[in-house]
Amino acid sequence: MDRFEEMRVFVRIAERQSFTRASDDLQIPRATVTNLMKRMEQRLGARLLERTTRTVRLTHDGEAYYRRCVRLIADMEEAEGSFSNAAPKGLLRVNLQGTLARNFVVPALPAFLARFPGIELTIGEDDRLVDLVREGIDCVLRAGHLQDSSMVGRRVAQLPQVTVASPAYLDAYGEPADPSALAAHRAVNYVSSATGKPVPLEFSIDGRQTAMVLPSAVSVTGADLYTGSAVAGLGIVQVPRYRVEGELAAGRLKIILADFPPPSMPVSVLYPQNRQLSSRVRVLRDIFEAAGAATRASL
Repeated sequence: MDRFEEMRVFVRIAERQSFTRASDDLQIPRATVTNLMKRMEQRLGARLLERTTRTVRLTHDGEAYYRRCVRLIADMEEAEGSFSNAAPKGLLRVNLQGTLARNFVVPALPAFLARFPGIELTIGEDDRLVDLVREGIDCVLRAGHLQDSSMVGRRVAQLPQVTVASPAYLDAYGEPADPSALAAHRAVNYVSSATGKPVPLEFSIDGRQTAMVLPSAVSVTGADLYTGSAVAGLGIVQVPRYRVEGELAAGRLKIILADFPPPSMPVSVLYPQNRQLSSRVRVLRDIFEAAGAATRASL
């Protein structure tokens, strides 16, 4: 195994804080990973990792060596990519919000995998803040504004949003004529995983964005629960229009306050700041951008 490959193994151990998870990610036997690290530390004459029964942590020397390895690996991959026309290949771990995945990503995957048969996708479904480095994830796709400054974001879509409520809710509370009438209404509050606070409703009033948090009997942390609660008549919500097209067509939800629309929701690919954007992530990002454009055009 050459020294660049050794560096990749070391970096993966450091990021995953586990020999076992690193060996699983890289599909290398656990014993090989252990022996490789012993040889590396002996060759360098320095202890790079502190091992306990539960975790693996970088030593002071290991921190310095890790930073250099990340930079060297990124430079090498960039140099090779500039001279090679080879198609990207290898394992690509991504994490997607469930509704986005089903409506926005999965329909584009057959064409993506047909074009890049050497890529193996592992997809996780979440709507939480993800530690990409520690969890060994290459990128995430999230809706909303970037909250984590430790990640780099590339916007791939802007999805139109609507304010909606169910007919049963409107029968009980009446349909508001403008945002000032919302004092007599309630919302289903969506709690941000970043702040732990409800995400306010937003309305365009006289060309300016106005945010307000309404009283709520129900607060949720998932997109499907958010829409489902609105269908059940529990309050007003704001969602990307694509997500509720079926409910609107079936009459289970109705658009309200159409003259005061919420801003479009950004959709972004996020990846760690200290990591060179790999060719695998780059081509997947391009597919996301194309899917986003197609989704917006269909609305």
